[in-house]
Amino acid sequence: MKDNKFVFYLLIPTLFFITFFYVYPTVYNIFNSFTDLNLFKLRKGGNWVGLDNYIDLVTDPEFARVFFNTTFWLTIVGVFVRITLGLLLAFLLNSDTLKKYRLTNIFQLLLLIPWATPSIVAVVVWRMILDPQVGIINQIIIKYGIGKEPIAFLADTSFVWPSIITIITWNTLPLVTLTFLASLKSVPSEIIDAARVDGANKLQQAIYVKLPHMVPSIIIMVLMSTFWTFNNFVFVWLSTGAGPGTFTNVMATEVYLKAFVDGRMGYSSALGIVMATIMTVFGIIYLRLIIKRNLKELF
Repeated sequence: MKDNKFVFYLLIPTLFFITFFYVYPTVYNIFNSFTDLNLFKLRKGGNWVGLDNYIDLVTDPEFARVFFNTTFWLTIVGVFVRITLGLLLAFLLNSDTLKKYRLTNIFQLLLLIPWATPSIVAVVVWRMILDPQVGIINQIIIKYGIGKEPIAFLADTSFVWPSIITIITWNTLPLVTLTFLASLKSVPSEIIDAARVDGANKLQQAIYVKLPHMVPSIIIMVLMSTFWTFNNFVFVWLSTGAGPGTFTNVMATEVYLKAFVDGRMGYSSALGIVMATIMTVFGIIYLRLIIKRNLKELF
């Protein structure tokens, strides 16, 4: 009992911070989602409206496009690009060619630069690179005759989503790559040697030996990348401001716009709860599928 009390006392500060920074805001946000709380009438508080905010959210035609932008463009496409490029870069950094010329450490160091760059700085730099007037990409396009006119990458609906995904990928890809690289380096050399003796070439070794060993790290990075991307606000807002118009509006920027532009704090709270619920359901289903898969492999 003395040991249990000692452990409990040690956990009190952690429990306090979890309650104060997570539990209380969540409960308060849930309560606000059932009211008509308005930013411009905070002193009056909000009146209880029940499920009206949720009904308005579901029946809003704009919400369908916002949801599509968030799930398809921002999350599915963004995460797929990051995981795919991360795997390819990890195999490249672990290749015998780079090791032969002692370039592995240099490439790993270069890979850390985007990761160490703050998100705000990364977006500002990329806005300059993609600028239709002074951006280096447009200068190359005009100089080499690739196009006749500059392209407004962050204002043209044909290029804006690929541009946003490029910015997000550049800034977040190093973490994914280094995680996969660490997993790749942990593959037992005995297994690789056995595969080589059996006649497996480099591609077969990568597909049938190394990739299965990397499955746990891939699972974790897919899950974490999905959480980080689905809730992303900084990259979309600083890149386009949810524009042109509201073309790139996602759920995170919609929460901001409804709360601090339209003043509909209750509606914004409902949208935030919907976002949290979607990610919670995704996490539970994803982890359950992974657990079932692992149990099948064991038995």
